[in-house]
Amino acid sequence: MAGGWSARARMSGPLVVFVEGFEAELGRQGYAPGSVTHHLRLMARLDVWLAARGLDAVGLTAEVVDEFMAARRAVGAHGHTACVLVPLLVYLRGLGAVPPSAPRVAAGAVEGLLERYRSYLAVERGLAVSTVKGYATTVRPFLESRQAGDGVDLACVTAADVTGFVVDSRQVRRGREVVTAMRSLLRFLAVHGLVDSGLVAAVPSIAHWRQSGLPQMLSPDQTRLVLDSCDRDSGRGRRDYAILLLLARLGLRSGEVAALMLDDIDWRAGEVTVSNIKRGRRERLPLPVDVGQALTEYLGDGRRPDALTRHVFLRTLAPPHGLSSGGVAEVVRTAGARAGIGEIGAHRLRHTAASDMLAAGAGLAEIGEVLRHRLTQTTAIYAKIDHRALGELARPWPTGGLS
Repeated sequence: MAGGWSARARMSGPLVVFVEGFEAELGRQGYAPGSVTHHLRLMARLDVWLAARGLDAVGLTAEVVDEFMAARRAVGAHGHTACVLVPLLVYLRGLGAVPPSAPRVAAGAVEGLLERYRSYLAVERGLAVSTVKGYATTVRPFLESRQAGDGVDLACVTAADVTGFVVDSRQVRRGREVVTAMRSLLRFLAVHGLVDSGLVAAVPSIAHWRQSGLPQMLSPDQTRLVLDSCDRDSGRGRRDYAILLLLARLGLRSGEVAALMLDDIDWRAGEVTVSNIKRGRRERLPLPVDVGQALTEYLGDGRRPDALTRHVFLRTLAPPHGLSSGGVAEVVRTAGARAGIGEIGAHRLRHTAASDMLAAGAGLAEIGEVLRHRLTQTTAIYAKIDHRALGELARPWPTGGLS
């Protein structure tokens, strides 16, 4: 047993028959010995708790799990939520020993209304999952502020209520996010006859001049510092280096890097197929030599060979699932801090890729193809940093006749 600690010796309830198999599964997924011991201890406590209540594994429903975790917190196990039991529950469900997880019924009027709103955004509007989640999170405080007893009071919502919420929310969220989400919510509520359609016009506009700013990129020296900050003698460092190169050389988005699969790399043709998260298409891009070399080093000595996923980039913690978009962004943020240039976002490396292509003589149309922009206006912002072309447009300062 892990760390010399025997779970079977301490268990006599309904879960004892699953101990050895669960321990083996944790080891197969790459959990450290200490983590294995932690999960086995929790399994033993759950086993005792179930036995005391005369329950078996089949009775381990979502409600029972919540009750167990509440009992754990009551005796001082602070910070424990049902998610710590996920590895065990996934294992037991895979064996068919416990009932499959069922979608939870939304509790309360606000949750019920938000569930309908999410369905509207996903089904009728066809929005992406991340967008639906963002909208619902943004408007939740507004609906909660209208909660009255067992319902949500929307009949008395005024234009002042809407404006006040938008103004107050700007302290914690970007103004454009709040405005967009609120307009969406009010349209949904108006369609279902819950508010007057005129309230949509009460959402204040946020001043925004498209293409008014300059894209923020890294200088060549800063890019070098970020890349050199990776410890390429470690598997994690080789992974991070390959990620940073994909972002800085090909201008991929963090979600596109996270979605990259082993089968997307065509080594013979020297190409990589990218799932364009903005346009819902798959597009082929040339694979630069240095990027290919970085990927080879990571895949050959850095990526776990026993991973059960075909994702190129994996989490460093067990289980080795594919790295998420947020995980890619964290790689960039951490590298920027290590390099001493502060926290940077993944999109800044996308701007850097465009800037480097421009400096190498590429035209805006070529840059737009590599970055996979749908509109030429999106690429046009990089014209502002093309000092060579702008210099040709500049007219000489008039000096004649000046005293």
